[in-house]
Amino acid sequence: MQKFIIERNIPDVGSLERAQLKEAAAKSNEALAQLAPDIQWVESYVADDKTFCVYLAKDEALIRRHAELSGFPANKITRVSKTIDPTTAT
Repeated sequence: MQKFIIERNIPDVGSLERAQLKEAAAKSNEALAQLAPDIQWVESYVADDKTFCVYLAKDEALIRRHAELSGFPANKITRVSKTIDPTTAT
């Protein structure tokens, strides 16, 4: 599977309470269950008006299908081609 970063524009998402984020995660998981095993949610970073989600998926079309099923936008989808971290310098 390929790794993708999905940028989702969601107004005021950073101010959601834990219970609201839990509900959103459950909704996402329901959509993922319909598309399994070809897609996996790794983690998401929540900012003021956006989330940045890391997914593993067979292709970009599955990311778009997940967005449709879950109701969460996929405003920008970027395929990750390589990763680096501090140990790359050694």
